[in-house]
Amino acid sequence: MRLFDKAILVVCSFLFLQTWAQDDVRTIPKDTSYNVANEFRKNKKRFPEIKIAKDILPTGVSEYRQLVYTTLKNTPFGNRDLHVDVFSPKKSGKYPALIMVHGGGWRSGDKTMQIPMAQKLAAKGIVTICVEYQLSQEAKYPAAVYNIKSAVRWVRANAEKYNIDPNKIAISGCSAGGQLAMLVGLTNGVASKEGDQGNLGFSSDIQAIVDIDGVVDFMAPLSLNLTRKPNSPDVEWLGGTFNEKPEVWKDASGIFWANEKSCPILFINSGYPRFHAGQDELIGMMKEWGIYTEVHKFDAKIHPFWLFEPWVDPTINYIHDFLIKNLNK
Repeated sequence: MRLFDKAILVVCSFLFLQTWAQDDVRTIPKDTSYNVANEFRKNKKRFPEIKIAKDILPTGVSEYRQLVYTTLKNTPFGNRDLHVDVFSPKKSGKYPALIMVHGGGWRSGDKTMQIPMAQKLAAKGIVTICVEYQLSQEAKYPAAVYNIKSAVRWVRANAEKYNIDPNKIAISGCSAGGQLAMLVGLTNGVASKEGDQGNLGFSSDIQAIVDIDGVVDFMAPLSLNLTRKPNSPDVEWLGGTFNEKPEVWKDASGIFWANEKSCPILFINSGYPRFHAGQDELIGMMKEWGIYTEVHKFDAKIHPFWLFEPWVDPTINYIHDFLIKNLNK
């Protein structure tokens, strides 16, 4: 074979392999069933006074959207960028930061659902970071934990740029996001929960936790005794039922990671007790250790109350007051 023919063969082979590799990368599956519009339609009849909290940037707040905080290499979906939206007070200074984790049964939802709350908190002097993480159709537990820990490290690595005090970083979450926030915040210093996704030279430690209607203990009776279908969100995310994978259900339960060095926790609850499974037991443990906890409850039986007025503003006030009280100690 002539040299020229060999060169043509090599080029063709390279192009074929490149095309094959691109074709082999799948599209990330998306479940869009959990969104603000759908939740508004579900709840409007029972609560005709509700209004959707709007994405409106307040005066005095800077926004930075779709920033890449880490890139996951060689996933089944190719190189995967994960993003954050940052809202920071324009006035110079060093501010506490709050990483905000959206809900959606670990399967649906997205970080934009946290933006109205994030903007309001930034206007009160807290840098807020709405974080994207891998949902269950893309990656099972504990992938989301590794993602969020990486986001915490990114925040510390970029603290100077966004006027953040790196010693005052809290985490909040709503529903499934609350469960994740609890687990991330209660596993400070646990090497097995860190993952290897970027900015590994920085700490992922959390100084305060805000759990908004998120389960603390998957094995508490109010949670474990729920009637479940095979495609139940927690079963899907944890990779099996409790009977099939009891060790995973325990591992994902924040309460089992709590200890004498845990940070303060704020609970904000709806009128549905099942979303607070394990909360009372954890509060009892924290009291024994002398660690501050605070509880507020809306009696209305609406789970995603944080998406709507009249509940958004009091929720923001509870979070702000708790963070200022505990992060400034």
